[in-house]
Amino acid sequence: MTTVAVLCDPPRPGLVLSSLVETSPLTAEEVSDLYAAMLGDVVRAVESSGGELLVNYRPDESLPGSFADGEASAEAEVRAVVRGALKRPDEARFEVQVGQTFAGRAGNTATHLLDREGVTTVAVVEPSAAFLARSHVDNAAMKLRRSEVVLGPTTRGRVYYAGFAGTIDYADAYASPAIETLTDRALDVGHEVDYLPMLPVIETGEDLADALTLLRARQRAGRIVPERTTAALDETGLTVVADDEPRLER
Repeated sequence: MTTVAVLCDPPRPGLVLSSLVETSPLTAEEVSDLYAAMLGDVVRAVESSGGELLVNYRPDESLPGSFADGEASAEAEVRAVVRGALKRPDEARFEVQVGQTFAGRAGNTATHLLDREGVTTVAVVEPSAAFLARSHVDNAAMKLRRSEVVLGPTTRGRVYYAGFAGTIDYADAYASPAIETLTDRALDVGHEVDYLPMLPVIETGEDLADALTLLRARQRAGRIVPERTTAALDETGLTVVADDEPRLER
């Protein structure tokens, strides 16, 4: 059983996915709603898999000053989203993130679970991996039986999934292109590396245009889509206009 740590922030406007606010027609409030929807889809995918869900959130004291005070605590906001998405919310495990950077927080989580709790395999994902499905989590778990590191690539050299059966040097391990950096760190310590199929993530306007076209196509074909993410995007009224480069419009 792989422990899948979903590293997330409380879905506060301006705090989450700031690049998406800057590069798309969405407001900060709409982006925070979308982030919450994606978080719900990701934790539900992990719950439905053979993995063990760990919700790893940033507490108020670790957030930038202007975002440190919400109407509720960071933990309460994250718990509310997760509780609404899971079929067995009482079984979800919540822990605070520790570290100053994403790589540091991911590394601290993976190292703690592998070295101190005796977990056999651990994976790190984010809410932006809205297309993550049960099959991907289970496929990765199978690959981790044969390879110490399993990575899920996405566009522009990023990763949507990083699984570990052994530790690596996590300092700056997500430096762009993360897929190469993480691979090199694994090879440096003699680990075998394997890969999952590519999936889109939603972090920028360009990502959103790609994801939206895939969602619409899958809907028309009657295929599975991330339920909450799709509903949140339907509410925005966004469409993709295909000129020389696809662009988002309302």
